[in-house]
Amino acid sequence: MNLNSRCCLLVLTLAVLSTVPSANAQSYYMYVANESDDSVMLIKFDGQTFSIPDTIEVGTIGTEIEGPHGLAIDPDGSHWFVSMAHGQPNGKVVRYSTVDQRPNGSVTLGLFPASMAISSYTGLLYVVNFNLHGDMEPSSVSVVDPDAMLEVGRITTGIMPHGSAFAPDGTHHYSVVMMGHELVELDALQLMVRRRIPLGQGTQPTWVIHHPRMPIAYIAGNGSDEILIVDLESAEVSKRIPMPGSPYNLAISADGSILIATLKSAQAVSIIDLSSGIERYRISTSRPIPHGVIIEPEGQYAFVTSEGIGAKPGVVDALHITSGTMVDSIDAGQQTGGIVFWKRVDP
Repeated sequence: MNLNSRCCLLVLTLAVLSTVPSANAQSYYMYVANESDDSVMLIKFDGQTFSIPDTIEVGTIGTEIEGPHGLAIDPDGSHWFVSMAHGQPNGKVVRYSTVDQRPNGSVTLGLFPASMAISSYTGLLYVVNFNLHGDMEPSSVSVVDPDAMLEVGRITTGIMPHGSAFAPDGTHHYSVVMMGHELVELDALQLMVRRRIPLGQGTQPTWVIHHPRMPIAYIAGNGSDEILIVDLESAEVSKRIPMPGSPYNLAISADGSILIATLKSAQAVSIIDLSSGIERYRISTSRPIPHGVIIEPEGQYAFVTSEGIGAKPGVVDALHITSGTMVDSIDAGQQTGGIVFWKRVDP
């Protein structure tokens, strides 16, 4: 074989190998909640395709839909928590083992417990009682000891609170008040409201996320079609990024460079470069009503849930962030919403 033939064979071999999934690819695991069929799915993504290792039935009342809504993972990854939003009348949070996917604790909270997060400082779980089906009156954030599964505090915030996020050091908790158009900052040590930051009439905020290093909060202005940037030192809105499409949930990369928003009415996801505040990509989701979004720790992929409409199941989409492309999608259950990252497994 001459030199030219050898070179051609080498190029052809490399081209073929580049299309073959890497045996050393990392795998990502996440949980997603299907609100209208009382199930939570453990989903795996291997860098190219999804699979569903397990589906966990989480309802206990045979004649009622209890509505799994929000999800959280404890810091050591040994348990996951799901808020059962509907309740009779109040909802609850149930703790499950990540080893066998079995429940091993629960606590009754307020009306429609929804989004939640765990403080890295105190280890307490903060659950927002959205009160979707109750009267239009101020609701609250429940503070739960996740070991004892005991509510240790309940802090009144406002009408229809939503979102649950912590500052990186875990000492301050943030939620938004949808009908009060406010960002609420709680002192996670004193279990009390520290500040209320007005966002503007008509904002109807639905989500908040804290920058991983800087004193900045990002708010999804669902009613005003914008992303609000709040300077937490001055307690003021410092910038508003127009975002047509009813932004609902947000995720930020670990390095703080990328913000991703689900756009409910646009059936799309927006990838925003935070250094410039410019939308880098807008990607259509594979089903209507995009809901939750997470970014895995390395910042290569985002995972997005969409609820679907009618008899159509919900779906999870995997997006490659740098290229702005859809990698894979997988059908989930009915009204897929909450999503939380569990772990990355190296080969």
